[in-house]
Amino acid sequence: MAAIFYVSSLPQLPMPPGGDKPWHLLAYVGLGVVVVRAVAGGLPAPIGWRVAMTAIVIGVGYAMTDELHQMFVPGRTAQLTDLVADVIGVCIGVVICRAWPSSLR
Repeated sequence: MAAIFYVSSLPQLPMPPGGDKPWHLLAYVGLGVVVVRAVAGGLPAPIGWRVAMTAIVIGVGYAMTDELHQMFVPGRTAQLTDLVADVIGVCIGVVICRAWPSSLR
C-alpha cells in the first residue's frame, strides 16, 4: 500500500506504451496477494471464502481511497477506469491465492 501511495503521489508519471491500465492491474494483483496472505495469517494458512472476501473488501477499499487521493495531487485525476483496473487486479490476486493447491480447503 505504501508503494502504491508513493507512486500515486507523484505529480506526473511517464506514460508507458499501452497506457497505465496494465500497471494498475499488476500493482493491485500484488496487493491482492499480499492482503489475502495477511488476512489468512501467513503462507501455510488455507484460504476460505471469508478470507477471500475480506481481502477483496480491503483491496477495493484501498483502491477507492487511492483514486480519491489522486484528486488532490497536482497533475493527477481520479478515473473510474483506473478503479476498475484496480478492482480486477485485486480479484485476480485473491483468485490466484485461493486456487493455489496448498491454499484449498
